[in-house]
Amino acid sequence: MEPALVEERVWDRRESFLLINPAGTTPVLVEETGLAIPGAGIIAEYLDETRGLGLTGRRLLPETTAQRVEVRRLLDWFLVKFDAEVTGYLVTEKISKRFMTSANGGGPPDMNAIRAARANVRYHMKYIGYLMSRRKWIAGDHLTYADLAAAAHLSCVDYLGDVPWDEDETARDWYARLKSRPSFRMLLADRVPGMAPADHYADLDF
Repeated sequence: MEPALVEERVWDRRESFLLINPAGTTPVLVEETGLAIPGAGIIAEYLDETRGLGLTGRRLLPETTAQRVEVRRLLDWFLVKFDAEVTGYLVTEKISKRFMTSANGGGPPDMNAIRAARANVRYHMKYIGYLMSRRKWIAGDHLTYADLAAAAHLSCVDYLGDVPWDEDETARDWYARLKSRPSFRMLLADRVPGMAPADHYADLDF
């Protein structure tokens, strides 16, 4: 699938966007039929239900119940926990506030929030390293949505130069494997207006 990407500044709370997703959050997948699917986890489930059966060995949500539970557990870990403890702080303070009006919460970054995120990311890196010391991929023997969720959040943090890659070599090697895949190139080529990424961001060998 080749999506048409649309930038949505959620803090503007546009009425037309709220009609699509009353929660006012991104991402939202809108099918050609007009069906709106909100949230990364829900989008993943939807894509598996509508396109997964034809992917055979390349399916991103496993077939067995136990494996699916593990993928969903780790999806929640990265989409909810990692976001709340790391990505949300850094992206809001370092990026979003630059584009927000003062009435919407814009202004200088809160360094306490940034310090908290930098401390929190360290134990998440150790957890990724722990998982990868026992598995081929985050959730098991095959690439799944869990890997994509983890890598997407780490990519945001890495863009800002806040991933301590020297903390865990196993976690770093897993991410290097993932970001060298052709499907990851579009993400690595994306840029925040007026803000260059960390020097190593798009370097496949760090």
